Amino acid sequence: MENNNSEKNKANNKENRNNNSSWKRQTSYKRKECPIESGAVTVDYKDSRALQKFTSERGKVLPRRISSVSSRGQRKLAVAIKRARYLALLPYVAD
Repeated sequence: MENNNSEKNKANNKENRNNNSSWKRQTSYKRKECPIESGAVTVDYKDSRALQKFTSERGKVLPRRISSVSSRGQRKLAVAIKRARYLALLPYVAD
């Protein structure tokens, strides 16, 4: 008897989830455009101010999902940041 009741409860929960519209996730949003590909920002290792926009307070490179940069732009950005760090234009770690 206990098995029958638990199976009925599971079936009822599934039906309630399917009928409940608040349970479904709303995922309609406008995708951000890459600032590097659109030409808003030029990637150059000598321009430390522009590169600081794509680094965190600790000095780490921001991920693509936060900075909204394309994969090609992220690779260019990473190389430029590494070069700027090597030339002491950007810090490796924040103080």
